[in-house]
Amino acid sequence: MKKFILLFSLSLFLLSCNDQKQKEKKLEDMNEPASAADKIAFANGIKKFDSIKKLEFTFNVEVNDTIRSKRHWAWHPDTHKITLTEKDTVMSYIKKDSLSEKDKKIDRKFVNDTYWLLFPFQLEWSNAEISEVKKAQAPISGEEMKMMSVNYPSQGGYTPGDTYDIYFNDDYMIQEWVYKPSGGGNPLATTWEDYHDFEGIKIAREHKGKDGNFKIFFSDISAE
Repeated sequence: MKKFILLFSLSLFLLSCNDQKQKEKKLEDMNEPASAADKIAFANGIKKFDSIKKLEFTFNVEVNDTIRSKRHWAWHPDTHKITLTEKDTVMSYIKKDSLSEKDKKIDRKFVNDTYWLLFPFQLEWSNAEISEVKKAQAPISGEEMKMMSVNYPSQGGYTPGDTYDIYFNDDYMIQEWVYKPSGGGNPLATTWEDYHDFEGIKIAREHKGKDGNFKIFFSDISAE
């Protein structure tokens, strides 16, 4: 089952301080979103994120109506302090470019879980290559939607070379996506649904597979 859960680890690339400042400056200076990626990030409230001092959430993986994984996070974006509560264990670390092996194990889980939580913001925060938008049939609903591919470099991060095809409508809210691991594993398609607003940040609380047997969902979400 550990291998099953690790299939869903998502790519993250550690940005230098200068790169991060440039991205923050870009958002500050941008009055109107230019690209489709910008529009998705803006529609989900990325400009509100800087005012968030603490974000808490529980990441849950459910397979065949059984909870297989459950992790609660307390994230302080301004201080970069992250606390994980998993089963009866509480662990904290400060997110930075260089991490100990112990902290990397926690960070890998944090990266995975926050990508599911805030992937629209990663379109601005990470260094992915993003394709042009085209029309395509969504893998679960079968509806025609806008689609673009988000491709990560073959080096760096925890799972380099992964690709995500995201499907969205005219409101630029993601409705479905397909995760394609670089190692040639089976693609994973899920929905993005049950959106709620938390201090101006829109979060999809449920992601369901096509057959209904697999679900990732978020609970205990709070933003301050």
